[in-house]
Amino acid sequence: MLSVVVSFITAFFATLFIIKLSRNMKNMLDHDLASVQKIHARPVPRIGGLAIYAATFTGTAVTFWRTPEVGAWVFLLVLCASLAFGCGIVEDFTKQVSAFRRLLLTMISVVIGYYVMDAKIVRIDIPLVDAWLKYAWIALPLTVLAVSGIANAINIIDGFNGLASVVSIFMLLSMAYVAFLVGDFHVMAACLILIGAIAGFFVWNYPNGLIFLGDGGAYFIGFMLGELAVLLVVRNKDVSAWYAVLLMIYPVFETIFSIYRRKFIRGVSPGLPDGIHLHMLVFKRLVRWTIGKRDAHALTRRNSLTAPYLWLLSLTAVIPATLFWHYQWVLVAFSLLFIVTYVWLYTQIVRFKSPQWMILRQRLRKKK
Repeated sequence: MLSVVVSFITAFFATLFIIKLSRNMKNMLDHDLASVQKIHARPVPRIGGLAIYAATFTGTAVTFWRTPEVGAWVFLLVLCASLAFGCGIVEDFTKQVSAFRRLLLTMISVVIGYYVMDAKIVRIDIPLVDAWLKYAWIALPLTVLAVSGIANAINIIDGFNGLASVVSIFMLLSMAYVAFLVGDFHVMAACLILIGAIAGFFVWNYPNGLIFLGDGGAYFIGFMLGELAVLLVVRNKDVSAWYAVLLMIYPVFETIFSIYRRKFIRGVSPGLPDGIHLHMLVFKRLVRWTIGKRDAHALTRRNSLTAPYLWLLSLTAVIPATLFWHYQWVLVAFSLLFIVTYVWLYTQIVRFKSPQWMILRQRLRKKK
């Protein structure tokens, strides 16, 4: 598809331009190297979301040129995402937009999508609950909670080079495939355009971390993922609502588990950042390059070795969701299996009981 190629090329060169420009504009760089969630050794531009947003617009314009109806639909969806993207990109530049304000503006974006795109949760395939979802006073808050939660979840897992990007691409590929099967070419086109944009950014983000996604990119991608999942389900009765649940379960459960861990185990505010997310534990306790060099190159290498663990974890949900997208009870069973696997894995790592085959150790070379 031409729009995918155009979105990829646009993101590729726009990201490169940002990297080059940031050398002379220091306010584009992330100078915070000491925070508990920062795993980089030098200031890096964190406005990669700007390139992805621009590339999505460019790809949408090509789609509009070739298929006006589909292009106009995707363009409207991207416009709905603009508030969520805007608050994030302003935070990336200024570091002065609070988490509450970002969440609030993302929620407003969801409300706009609810009325403009008809992106609303009207069923979760549980009859007693579905009967109530015909009322807007129930469907609207549920939709706002779900989509804004996914946007925040993508921001939470965006901790290592390539992590959020590849996980998002996996989910978008799955939705594009299912949309193709049910003949929903509007959703399919939006997914493919976004895949091209993220892939163009990814080339510069992984493995060397020359640029970061930033809040703008994370909120934009997360919003689009949430909206497209809702739209795919609401527009196609054959697609189980539990397909969307299983597809998004890695970032969503990571968020829910983090809130539970902070609030009820550590007794601190759920909004307080910490360094014991699953991806942080993988970095600290599975990717063991702690002996030897501690320079920037070594840190970047450890960083790049972390994401593949979580890519594989996400695939344990994405693959069965894609294969069984219309079998509700199979999707429910895999959702429960993922939760059990996640909790077991987290518990094993945090207790220093990780399976030895999962641990990467530095190879000690004999001195000549």
